Amino acid sequence: MLKGKTVVLGVTGGIAAYKAAEITSRFVKLGADVKVIMTEHAQEFVGPLTFQAISNNPVVTDMFAPPTRWDVEHIALAKAANLFVIAPATASVMGKINAGIADDMLTTTVMATKAPVLIAPAMNVNMYESAVNQRNMVALKELGYHFVEPGEGFLACGDLGKGRLEDPEKIVNRAVEILLATDELKGKKVLVTAGPTREAIDPVRYLTNHSSGKMGYAIAREARLRGADVVLVSGVRDLAAAEGVKVIEIDSANDMYEAVMANIDADIIVKAAAVADYRPAAPSDIKIKKMPGDMTIPLTRNKDILFELGMIKTHQYLVGFAAETNDVIENAKQKMVKKNLDLIVANDVTAEGAGFKSNTNVVTILRKNGEEKALALMSKEEVASEILDTIIEDMNA
Repeated sequence: MLKGKTVVLGVTGGIAAYKAAEITSRFVKLGADVKVIMTEHAQEFVGPLTFQAISNNPVVTDMFAPPTRWDVEHIALAKAANLFVIAPATASVMGKINAGIADDMLTTTVMATKAPVLIAPAMNVNMYESAVNQRNMVALKELGYHFVEPGEGFLACGDLGKGRLEDPEKIVNRAVEILLATDELKGKKVLVTAGPTREAIDPVRYLTNHSSGKMGYAIAREARLRGADVVLVSGVRDLAAAEGVKVIEIDSANDMYEAVMANIDADIIVKAAAVADYRPAAPSDIKIKKMPGDMTIPLTRNKDILFELGMIKTHQYLVGFAAETNDVIENAKQKMVKKNLDLIVANDVTAEGAGFKSNTNVVTILRKNGEEKALALMSKEEVASEILDTIIEDMNA
């Protein structure tokens, strides 16, 4: 995902410095070339050798160390960066940057870079909430610096509150969003549905399916990266949506129907959710007690949201999914015609590496004009990118 991109990671002196090793590793796994700069105090918590081994690059620690190549190192790093990340960022380093103080390799390089800068603060809750620190953060945001706000919880000092470095995964995800952002879908509204629906049997039980929502969340994120205004109607609660995506949480198919119809003005609608076809006809208001013998639950049909969208669409580009276990392509083609789709994504959920809970998928993209594109095994993020590429190509044509 980040092949050909250079990330300069600044590590400052705080107990959370050890988490920067995982941040480095995640960037490397995404294909980025990671250059690490450590402040003097950061080295009291983690040794430079750790970052050197993970990044496969020399670690810069001293403004006046003998150069490893013939260039002005802080200027070379500043120019090389596609993104500058400071994690963890102390109150001290944010204060210095805001005041224009460049007295070490990190602050000097930040001053010289024209790349976007992402700051992930980590400190004691009282330091974080202090008027001076809040003033500095507000000023930096106004200057165009990006932030990943710290999390809340027990801090290393024993206090409880906001100040803990955000999870490395979330920091890297935000960095990817900044690095890969385009304006291909600027001005467009994209509606995405994701995850399963839950059809109540009684207050403690429901009918559902194995959908994890990962594919829909990946599509919503990709659409947001390309500049769209994204609304995500979600039946899951355990996934984090990309920054800027509006999430509408639902439970039942009827909930999803209402949320989708309230956003029918979207330019692109991607129905990636696994919506229940049936629901209990008469859910109980109280918990059903176990009784002798078998139990039968009468079911009634839910509305076919995708079918209704296909019947009433005007300008919308409509995308459906066909998760099948047999006759995958033929079933997908029939579904595309029946539901008046512009595009359908077909996959065999029994295939290795595919299926609901997997982080990867194996799909075939079928266009309304009859073209088919079979994709090899790839991450759901890569599949989402291929889907958006196809949608944009069709809309531009």
